[in-house]
Amino acid sequence: MTSASKPSSGKPVTIEQVASPNRRPEVQRQTLIGLKLNKIGRRATLEDTPAVRGMIHSVSHLVRVVDEKKA
Repeated sequence: MTSASKPSSGKPVTIEQVASPNRRPEVQRQTLIGLKLNKIGRRATLEDTPAVRGMIHSVSHLVRVVDEKKA
């Protein structure tokens, strides 16, 4: 079973932007906007789904996972 075929867990994950998307490809800036981030220091709490995990992985050099709540 691949991670993309798992159902959503419903657990929240909190991420924080730690770097600027300046001088990065436009797709990375758009990914940050999709993660509800746009300035350094901002935090967003999102549902922990494979899609969100993939987005976090693609901009992992710009964000950090602050909290993973165990439900």
